[in-house]
Amino acid sequence: MDNVEHETLIGLVSQYSPSGQERKAVDWLVSRMRSLGFTQTFVDEAGNAVGVMGDGPRQVILLGHIDTVPGKIPVRVEQQILFGRGSVDAKAPLACFTDAVAQIGPQPGWQLVVIGAVEEERDSEGARHVSTRYQPEFAIIGEPNRWDRVALGYKGSAWADLTVRREQAHSASGEQTACELAVETWQAVKAFTDRYNFEKQRAFDKILPTLRGMESGQDGFEQWARLSIGARLPIEVSPANWYEQLAEITAGAELNPRGFAVPAWACEKNSRLVRAFLSGIRAAGGTPGFVYKTGTSDLNIVAPLWQCPAVVYGPGDSALDHTPNEHLALEEYQQAVQALAATLQTLGKMNS
Repeated sequence: MDNVEHETLIGLVSQYSPSGQERKAVDWLVSRMRSLGFTQTFVDEAGNAVGVMGDGPRQVILLGHIDTVPGKIPVRVEQQILFGRGSVDAKAPLACFTDAVAQIGPQPGWQLVVIGAVEEERDSEGARHVSTRYQPEFAIIGEPNRWDRVALGYKGSAWADLTVRREQAHSASGEQTACELAVETWQAVKAFTDRYNFEKQRAFDKILPTLRGMESGQDGFEQWARLSIGARLPIEVSPANWYEQLAEITAGAELNPRGFAVPAWACEKNSRLVRAFLSGIRAAGGTPGFVYKTGTSDLNIVAPLWQCPAVVYGPGDSALDHTPNEHLALEEYQQAVQALAATLQTLGKMNS
């Protein structure tokens, strides 16, 4: 696996770092950025890896995440394809950020800040930390979408537990059970979202509900059944709107929101950042395209606060995210590095 051209990528993927266990990978990346000539390198208060190139007053943030889902995959290169956990989601984009910035070096008047954020696969603690500590002019978020495409939108998400209750009754009584009511409740949720989605063509514009868990019990006097429901939300439906609608659909059920809900976000399509990416991808020999994703990313966390031109970029096939067959062609990685380097050089020449 002696491949100097891909040392950042292979080295980072080799540091197993599921959410909550990122420190070894963070230290490795900070050391790697230092060896590549970054102006500053450090671990911030949240445990993120940070590298800064240049010292100008204008700032580009390149925010990737260094954590992965659990599950070790033996790291190996076979026929110029890298296998390993994080080779797609999302160490390849983060390594690409690092190598592209190192390749172009300091840009007069600019700071290029590469951040390897922790906890993205859980509650995005790393991104939440940096969201209030920087105010960049441009933001590039690292997720896999192929080297010749940029993602301009990610759906929102909201999670909730719904609990329904019924008095205990004899099984021969014919009375509706709590479990039967829970099934009826889920069917009502699905019926509502089916109506909402009926004439919408893009998945990005639909509400996508998921039943993620069910449990039930009784204490001799009362039965209960609980549904764990997730929803991917379009721009038009905020988490607050969804919770209100869910309460109306399931009147009588106990609704308890869970975790951090995030709104959907769509980036401006005709920004200077997008135009720079189109130029950069073409310069690397690609035909650029756009994509809108049905998942969420750290874009949803930082973009509403930063309010600057933003895109999501990175090599890799997102269909391989979280799978046991996660892999990336090294050629695609190198194309992404070249495209991003050209993009950043274009941004560096822009006047305010």
